[in-house]
Amino acid sequence: MDIADCYIKVRHRTEAICEPLQIEDYVVQPVVDVSPPKWHIGHTTWFFETFILKPYFAEYQEFDPNYNYVFNSYYETVGNRVIRTDRGNLSRPTVIDIKRYRKYVDDAMLNFIACGDISDDVKELLILGFNHEEQHQELLLTDIKFILGNNPLFPAYSKDYAAPKFHKTDAPFIKVDEGVYEIGSEGEGFSFDNELNRHKVYLNAFEISPDLVTNAEYLEFINDGGYHDFRHWHAAGWDWVNTNKAEAPMYWHNIEGEWHDYTYHGLQPVHMHDAVTHISYYEAYAYASWKGMRLPTEFEWEAAAKQFNWGLRWEWTESAYLPYPGFAKAPGAIGEYNGKFMVGQKVLRGASEVTSPNHSRITYRNFFQPELRWQFTGIRLAK
Repeated sequence: MDIADCYIKVRHRTEAICEPLQIEDYVVQPVVDVSPPKWHIGHTTWFFETFILKPYFAEYQEFDPNYNYVFNSYYETVGNRVIRTDRGNLSRPTVIDIKRYRKYVDDAMLNFIACGDISDDVKELLILGFNHEEQHQELLLTDIKFILGNNPLFPAYSKDYAAPKFHKTDAPFIKVDEGVYEIGSEGEGFSFDNELNRHKVYLNAFEISPDLVTNAEYLEFINDGGYHDFRHWHAAGWDWVNTNKAEAPMYWHNIEGEWHDYTYHGLQPVHMHDAVTHISYYEAYAYASWKGMRLPTEFEWEAAAKQFNWGLRWEWTESAYLPYPGFAKAPGAIGEYNGKFMVGQKVLRGASEVTSPNHSRITYRNFFQPELRWQFTGIRLAK
């Protein structure tokens, strides 16, 4: 692996994602779950400064001591930080300041890598940093979509964005025999700590759809009064529907009786043959209930994943986000990466159309609270 080349490529991709933005787009935070784009480009830079340069590069001089407070996300070990809801109030540092910070750290990182004397432990931290930035690239794209999709003018992000095509197979459900299956990372290549340890699970026989649910299929649920029938919803989901007056997936707008969808190209009529997206776990569960089916568990999904196409949507599962047997948190701040979030969240499997290249694998465990839907989430049915 050419570490310098990997570093340059991952850093350039983040900048390419931001290229279509206007300066005002960098500073907006409409809701707590969405961070301003300038915060993402600062935070990913802070990660390399904090975990690589400051502890391991003796020649490094910190860019600005205040930036640890500004760009620390959730690492209690590293110190105090701006609370998440205040990221949009940071008119300073400016976008120009943060871009200077990014270049300063990039120059230092390339000098550090060029020294050539990098231990295996530091190399592991570098690879974690690459994967961390790739996670934020996906968050950048979804946060940008939320920022622009909640602008009353529904401006396009980029006319050059090409959404991958979804091809529904209409094949019968895939039958999977009961038995013992191995789940989790096999230890080859990079994986996050929440993918460890590989272990055996017993599964009853089940069937899983080879296809994601389409917009047209989900519209049938809407037209049948799915959002107004409590029988299909968990109690918490029904509360969520009524509190938020939910009627359709995020970004859907009923304009004079026709459904439109905000996309990276702006507001367009809903493409009925595309896979439905931007739905909460509550909606995915309710749709499955309405169909007389269910969502797969994360273990069922992983056991069957080689038999169907995946990667277009993060797929809600019926599994709570919990540690695997033998899971152990790393010491220090790096141990805060995943473990402390293992409560109150649902596992999603697969990847999405905005997942960074080479950042998806069958064992990947994404996780979100059940009400969230700004990510490219979708539905695969099981029975």
